[in-house]
Amino acid sequence: MADLKIMWRIPANPTDESRRTLFIDQIAETLDFISGRLEGAFLDDHFFPWAAIDHPGGREFLSNAVDTLECWTAITYWAASFPKLAFGALVLCQSYRHPAVVAKMGATLQLLTGGRFVMGLGAGWREDEYQAYGFDFPAAGVRLTQLAESIEIIKAMWAGGAASYSGRYYQIHNAYCEPTPHPMPPLLIGGGGEKVTLRIVAKHADWWNYCDTPEVFGQKLEILRQHCLEIGRPFDEIVKTWDGIQITVAESDAEAQRIFEASPYRRRGRVVGTPDRVAARLKQYIDLGVDIFFLRFDDFPEQRGIRLFTEEVLPQLQIAHANARQGAHV
Repeated sequence: MADLKIMWRIPANPTDESRRTLFIDQIAETLDFISGRLEGAFLDDHFFPWAAIDHPGGREFLSNAVDTLECWTAITYWAASFPKLAFGALVLCQSYRHPAVVAKMGATLQLLTGGRFVMGLGAGWREDEYQAYGFDFPAAGVRLTQLAESIEIIKAMWAGGAASYSGRYYQIHNAYCEPTPHPMPPLLIGGGGEKVTLRIVAKHADWWNYCDTPEVFGQKLEILRQHCLEIGRPFDEIVKTWDGIQITVAESDAEAQRIFEASPYRRRGRVVGTPDRVAARLKQYIDLGVDIFFLRFDDFPEQRGIRLFTEEVLPQLQIAHANARQGAHV
């Protein structure tokens, strides 16, 4: 029976006026708090602030020089600083680093952390970042094929020995990845595309990550189940995870709404309310089979939300998860 795991989504950029070391100190304070309480911490793989996507100022918002952390560097640093936590990306953009290098980096980080790394991968989607950093931005179908090739290369290199691969977009020739990772990092694939992405998930993923309402999440699960059936893979082998991009929890609904309205984020999958209201919403995902939650708390850098979550929401979820999984195995 899988255990319930809660992972904190580290903000890649400040949500107040903080800059540089002050922002890093804010993150470190929260990582220190969750150590021993939650299971891990994950960071976005983006070069621009999330808020720039929806901000009325558009690209002009970026002229404010909002600090944005590079994912690999940051999680490596924090993994060394907080040895009780697992770390990973939610999720790495396959376009930004050659998959053979990613395989080598992941194997190294798994060794250095003693097995606390999760390899999260996605096809990539932020066209503004691609253009700004000089990456080609091909059609979605191409990026998904590149994702599948990246996964196959990583798996081949982690298997040990000289790995060679000749794909349409990526090639390697006698590439070594020693020491190979042990234990093998879970391969997390994010996305909900029904024809291609979920088929890649069915074929390759150890963990699947998606964010949407319980109704849409349930629909995606059924499509994933069908893909698993078609390729002959047990559906239950894949750990289901939910990405709560926006969690706002407070002592009252009014206070939660105030915090939510002040946030620059307005994303799907948001959960806003009192501890009981938040717990009730997240229990819906547990009932659908979710074992891991990735949660970003809107009131960061304050810790009232995450403290309230660990004290009043998490115990309810642990009970609901244990009951749901026990019932599933009766």
